[in-house]
This record gives sequence, C-alpha cells and structure tokens, in this order.
Amino acid sequence: MQEFEAVFHQLVADLRVLCLDEYQLPTRVWDRYEKCLNYNTLGGKCNRGLSVVDSVQLLRDGRALTPAEFFDAAVLGWLVELLQATMLVLDDIMDESPTRRGKPSWYRVPEVGMAAVNDATLLESAIYMLLKKYFGGREIYLPLVELFHETALQIELGQAFDMLTADEGGPDRATFNPTTYSQIVTYKTAYYSFYLPIALALYAADAATPANLVAARAILVPMGEYFQIQDDYLDCFADPTVLGKIGTDIVDGKCSWLVVQALQRASTDQTRLLVENYGRADGESSVKALYTELGLEEVYRKFEEERSAELRERIAALDESQGSRKSVFEELLRKIYRRQK
Repeated sequence: MQEFEAVFHQLVADLRVLCLDEYQLPTRVWDRYEKCLNYNTLGGKCNRGLSVVDSVQLLRDGRALTPAEFFDAAVLGWLVELLQATMLVLDDIMDESPTRRGKPSWYRVPEVGMAAVNDATLLESAIYMLLKKYFGGREIYLPLVELFHETALQIELGQAFDMLTADEGGPDRATFNPTTYSQIVTYKTAYYSFYLPIALALYAADAATPANLVAARAILVPMGEYFQIQDDYLDCFADPTVLGKIGTDIVDGKCSWLVVQALQRASTDQTRLLVENYGRADGESSVKALYTELGLEEVYRKFEEERSAELRERIAALDESQGSRKSVFEELLRKIYRRQK
C-alpha cells in the first residue's frame, strides 16, 4: 500500500507542475486543488485501484512486476480512484450526506460549499491530463481515454436512473422491479467497480483483445450486481459495528434489492404496510420486520450461492489463449464471497 500511495503523490506533483509552472496560476488556486485531491482521493480502502495492480500481476502469471510495470498499473489504479472521488463528491451533494469516510463530506467543509461541484470536475479532468502524460503516444492511449469516458457516462446515467426512480414516489411493482434494479446497479456500480479495473489491467498487460474484453464483461457485470446486492443486504441486516456504518436504504426510500424482492412476494396487506412505511424514519422497524416475515434473509442466502456458482462456471469456461487468466476473476470472487462488510 505504501508503494502504491507513493505513486499518488507523484501524480499530485505532476499536477502541481502543470498548474504552477505551465499554467502559471496563483499558488492559492493550486493549494485549493491539492487539498481537494488529497481530501477526496486518500483515506479509502482503494479496492478498485489496487485491483488494477493485483490483476496485472496475475495476468503476468504471478511474477513480480518490474518497476515500470508496477508504475503503469498503479497510475491506472489511481485514475480509477480519481473517478471514484469525482462521483462521491457529487453523490454526497445530491444525497445531502453529512460525512464520508468518517469526516465531513467535501461540500460540508466550511470554505467549500457548492464550489464542490467545480472541484468534482477538476478531479475528473486530472484523469485525462495524467493519461496523456503517461500513456500519450502509446497504442493503448486512445482505448484508455475512451474507456474512462464511457465508464463516466455509464455511472452518470445510472445515477440519473436511480434518482428518477426515487422521485417517482413510494415503492410499487411498476417502478421497483428486478429489471429496473438490475439496470441501475449495472450502470451505477458494476461497470466502474468491477469491469473498469480489470479492463485497465488487460490493457496494461497487453491482453486487451476484443474477445478478452467481452469475456471479462460477461463475468464482471453480474459479479458487480452481486456485490451491490450484498451491499443492500448488509445495509439492512449487518451489525453496524461490523459494517462500519448505519444502514439508511429504508429511510432514504432507495430502490434496493430487498424492497424489490419484498414487493415480488408481499400480499396485498403486506404491500400496503410496505408502502406506508418505506422511506420514513419511523417506519424502518416495521419494514425490517416485514423483511423477516417474508424470509428475505434465506432468499438472499440462496441467491448468493446460486450467483457465485454461476460465476464460477463462467470463470472455469474462460479462454486463456489470448492472455486472460482465470485467476484474476477467481481472486475477485474470493474477496467478495460471503463478505460481512
């Protein structure tokens, strides 16, 4: 982690040179940009960024990476983290979240406020300047730029769909249905959390053939959906001291996997109870009791075993002849299978 974090500091130094030397901006502009970069990009688990580095090593059949190979993979990993930081800054504004990673959300920092919207665009723009610096002129440069552009659009469309669904009123089968849920989580979560890091690793390891990318997507999108369903389940049923946060999906009226499953199974009276209590702070205990009554914990456990078995089958069938490796996908699945937080 220390070696990985050192690369981030190099990227910040690159942006400093750009702002102060090339653009000759006042120091106070750079100071604000630097604070934004450090505040919003550091402090997380860096799972997405580190998975780029780990996956490149697995694609190199587990051998130690050369310093140049590690640096390229780490740069791409930090660019994923910058994209994540961009979306979290905006997400916290839209959700009016007071905290993020145990400290005030960026827009809640006294001197920031709604200027956080512009700061989010600064975080995203850094991605493309750094891609140009380290990959410009290389064969993979244009595919990398296009991959980041497309992934950003996918997240934004997923966020739009999520907000539109929440704005359509209380839960009902017409809006909170399996198709809607699957589309929201595919675009809002699965592509950038699972497909993007592995696609970047394939490019860095010279293994990003069309066939490998298609095969990766076929495994990683349903794996990303599985990950989000785990999140939804843990938001309701996990011990907050283990999870590290208090779940808010019920109170916030989110289109979560649990409410979708409840609506598929509820009687008329149970549906009425759900509609009356979902999205209300004083209705959370009634909704949780209904979830228990409907046996959703067992429904989830059955889903988890079925989805993980399907993923293992897809991984076992992966063609490794063009440089992809089953171990990349096995390791990702190992990390999330039956996770408790």
